[in-house]
Amino acid sequence: MSIRVVVGAQWGDEGKGKIVDLLSREADYVVRYQGGANAGHTLKFDDKKIVLHLIPSGIFNGDATCVIGNGVVVDPHALLEEIEEVEALGANLQDRLKISNAAHVILPYHQLLDQVKEEARGDDAIGTTGRGIGPAYVSKVSRVGIRMSDLFHPKQLRQKVETNIADINEALKHIYKHDPIEADPIIDDLLEVADKLCPYITNTAALLHNAIEDDKDILLEGAQGSLLDVDHGTYPFVTSSCPTAGGACTGSAIPPTAIDKVMGISKAYCTRVGNGPFPTELTNEQGEELREAGQEFGATTGRPRRCGWIDLVALKYAMRVNGMNELTLTKLDILNDFDEIKLCTEYKIDGETTSTFPLDLPDIDSIEPKYKTMPGWQQSLESCESFDELPAEAKDYLEFVQDYLGVELTLLSKGPKRTETIEV
Repeated sequence: MSIRVVVGAQWGDEGKGKIVDLLSREADYVVRYQGGANAGHTLKFDDKKIVLHLIPSGIFNGDATCVIGNGVVVDPHALLEEIEEVEALGANLQDRLKISNAAHVILPYHQLLDQVKEEARGDDAIGTTGRGIGPAYVSKVSRVGIRMSDLFHPKQLRQKVETNIADINEALKHIYKHDPIEADPIIDDLLEVADKLCPYITNTAALLHNAIEDDKDILLEGAQGSLLDVDHGTYPFVTSSCPTAGGACTGSAIPPTAIDKVMGISKAYCTRVGNGPFPTELTNEQGEELREAGQEFGATTGRPRRCGWIDLVALKYAMRVNGMNELTLTKLDILNDFDEIKLCTEYKIDGETTSTFPLDLPDIDSIEPKYKTMPGWQQSLESCESFDELPAEAKDYLEFVQDYLGVELTLLSKGPKRTETIEV
């Protein structure tokens, strides 16, 4: 039995979808454990491309049961659209997709609150996707959330939604100066989608506990990245859940003692979407070159990603927070044309040098990154099928990263397709 967590080691968009898709052939279960439809995992295979937002990335490779865990917040319409899209590509979801009965539902009032709150923040906006993720988690921790299990009980569901909307209308009217919303259309729509979703809903905690007892292989898939974790990221410019390895346990009901592998996914450089600190950001021609070469535009929003050199200080912090014992580096090929490559190895904050990632926002904002410069390889990696076949400069770069972090490099990605992967 193997239970492995695949977690983003930066600010998200590291290529987790491709790696989960690659590893899922050997898995019996693939579990998405947090986040919502604000994260897009792009898969490319057999000349096909699809962006998954809620369904685990293991749905197309092998026959693993794909689980949407209790830590996920689910937009029912987004999920139904995704089910149709996945089935159109030939995947059978009837017996393979399971949704936790404890997962929370995103409703239109969550999306509206997300948008009006961002507008009210003005220049201090977080940069959310406006898809209602944060407000849905607020409902959850406020103990007024609607869970998937509620879809089986229409009468009680109606009462809960009516109560929530009465409270929300007070806030809309008196705080945000917005027109109130009506409960009936939201409830009627929810009851309609419930008929389509209920066949997938089950007690996934029991399902996964039984899988552990039966020595099944389980792959846990996070969304976003470690530096966006609501507890351990660059707060308040973070997501509303825990993408770190600890969140894999709370978001799936799998106990921490059952997990034996934590694989961190990092790009060979660094990107970030939305607002917030980014110590190694390049706002010059090199940053634009990285963006264009890597096609760094959000899979969900289409927003251009901010780009910069790899930040080994932040990466080591993510490694420690997650207990990573495996590292996968993606998009190595994007560095092919650079004559020099920089790696951030230290920070200078208020005149003091440190290799510890700070959590205080003013400190993060004042970081001056200190770089090690290495020669680029300036050639294509397309024909390289093993680590030994890589150019000497690429091997030196990778060995430096591995030595700095003290974690084993397991996989290298040199393109978006499954076949464009090197096992180290």
